[in-house]
Amino acid sequence: MPVKVSVVVPVYNPGPYVEDCIASVLRQSLPPDEFEVIFVDDGSTDDTPARLDALAAEHPHIQVIHQANSGWSGKPRNVGIEASRGEFVMFVDNDDYLGDEALERMYEYGVENKADVIVGKMAGKGRPVPVELFRRNHPHATVENAPLIDSLTPHKMVRRAFLDRTGLRFPEGRRRLEDHVFVTEAYLRADNVSVLSDYVCYYHVKRDDGSNAGFQRFDPVGYFKNLREALDVVERYTEPGPLRDRLLRRWLRVEIVERMSGPRLLRKPDDYRRELFREMRGVLLERFGPGVAPGLRPGQRIVAALIREDRYDELVAYAQWETGVAPRAVPTGAEWRDGRLRISFTAEYHSAGRALTFAADGTGAPADDAPRDLDEATAWLGAAAVDGFEKATADLILRDRASSASFFQPVELTRERVPAEDGRIRLVLRGTATVDPAGAAGGAPLHTGLWDAYVRVGLGGWTKDCRLGPAPRHGRPALCAGVVAGRVVLPYWTKQYENFSLDVDRATRALGLGGLTPEDAAVSGDRRISLALPLYVADRTDVLLRWTGTASCGPLEETGTLTPADGNGSLLQTALPLPAMKGAAWRPEVCLAPEAGTPRYVALPLALHVSRTGGVRVAGPPAPGLVRRLVRTVRRVAGAARRKIATKDDTRRA
Repeated sequence: MPVKVSVVVPVYNPGPYVEDCIASVLRQSLPPDEFEVIFVDDGSTDDTPARLDALAAEHPHIQVIHQANSGWSGKPRNVGIEASRGEFVMFVDNDDYLGDEALERMYEYGVENKADVIVGKMAGKGRPVPVELFRRNHPHATVENAPLIDSLTPHKMVRRAFLDRTGLRFPEGRRRLEDHVFVTEAYLRADNVSVLSDYVCYYHVKRDDGSNAGFQRFDPVGYFKNLREALDVVERYTEPGPLRDRLLRRWLRVEIVERMSGPRLLRKPDDYRRELFREMRGVLLERFGPGVAPGLRPGQRIVAALIREDRYDELVAYAQWETGVAPRAVPTGAEWRDGRLRISFTAEYHSAGRALTFAADGTGAPADDAPRDLDEATAWLGAAAVDGFEKATADLILRDRASSASFFQPVELTRERVPAEDGRIRLVLRGTATVDPAGAAGGAPLHTGLWDAYVRVGLGGWTKDCRLGPAPRHGRPALCAGVVAGRVVLPYWTKQYENFSLDVDRATRALGLGGLTPEDAAVSGDRRISLALPLYVADRTDVLLRWTGTASCGPLEETGTLTPADGNGSLLQTALPLPAMKGAAWRPEVCLAPEAGTPRYVALPLALHVSRTGGVRVAGPPAPGLVRRLVRTVRRVAGAARRKIATKDDTRRA
């Protein structure tokens, strides 16, 4: 079979962190004879070389190349390109890992769209990854119609013929930002770039010990020398004008302004901050023309202007103030409707524990000037927030707690100017998000696990994320589980911080069924039992009932149905297998999603007493004290029986 994809993995002393990478390439849905994996060992001094050699001996589609240490990842990737036989080359770092279907999906998407570069959706486990780029699929993306420039890590799939035609390779040697140089040129020279956003293809992982190369303190002089090389690529392949300015703005924003803002600045030692400040100012004055900074958000323009004017102390003061500004999103309702969960919330920015208030009018930040002082800076930001309030945004994002995969949910949004004291106003966003369990994960169903709700709030100069919650204890929205699309979805408040999350197919005791009473059950003349449950269903849903009794026979199973009832409730109905139930008491358990893997049963706090003549009585569960007494009695009788048997055995042996 022709090799479709060559996976190139540069390796240097990853220790145990390479195991997830190895496991992920072995789990790929693409058949092993259709892809190859090339580990390029860059002079590792740990046990990794032996580990990889043993792996290659066991798997014919895996090979290992050993070389002397080159200092960084560029040369190992180039060596892997030269050794590759695939139609496409996929670059993976040794401490990251792939989604199980990543190679198959990215390859098919690239072939379908005749792409030279395929960018797969990323999830960051302790590491930041692009979010806006992956709102939707972009089969034909360019740097003009999509935020490609926000994704400059090397973890892409690239057509081998494109690499050969252009001669594109990674810069080599001990250096930084070799991936920026490579990926930027690939974007600007490719005939087509395709962005696959409906499946998480790549997991970007921060090591537990923080030893990833990208997290190490860098030499500012060398770093910004390498950054200039990426800027050279932009200027080589674009003409002066708005597009070039927009692309260059990415490095001003991410590599300079964001490093000099808020907690990222304040966490650094003062001497290192000053060294960075000097180098950044040099790049800013030298390489970013008059059209670059005006496109930044107001707060970012203030930071850039303070750097340009060499006002380090004011920059630190602004970062200290900005650190305390954060959004807060409060859930105000959650109800099921038409098979979807509608979550309502309010969102606004806070500082020092209070909602921010704004002057009803004011002057926004100029394009270039720096504020005279912090008061003027905050006044500029407030005016920008008020002026741009009609464009303010609030997105609800569901994030899988295990993998960090994030998916945007549709939100209906209104904006309200709420009067505050001293003639000022609060800027409040009111949103209603619609979560469809059948397609909330990028068009796919929500898989089993815990999903945390975040709200991304864009207002004036800020775009920040926060958890949805907590809701005030007084008037907190009532939450109801739903059985939708073959999934049991339980909205709940987290224990520690009381934020809003979803439990999919995991909850058992927390489904709200513990409050059932005999009054919620009815037995009809044709020996069918009906139970009113506080569970939402959109339409008729099949379930399994299991009855466990005191009779000598094993548990009894019957199919049942859930049908919608008033409000967000449902009615569970099933036939009773009375001939097998006579003369015993029975405890019911229900499996709400029988087709979702291994059946998970939830005990219902009821007991069904069936007489020898077939009479049926529904009662509550035995009192806890009675249960404990029964357990102790059973254990005592069983112990006496074992001792009696042991005595007889000893007598026989004697």
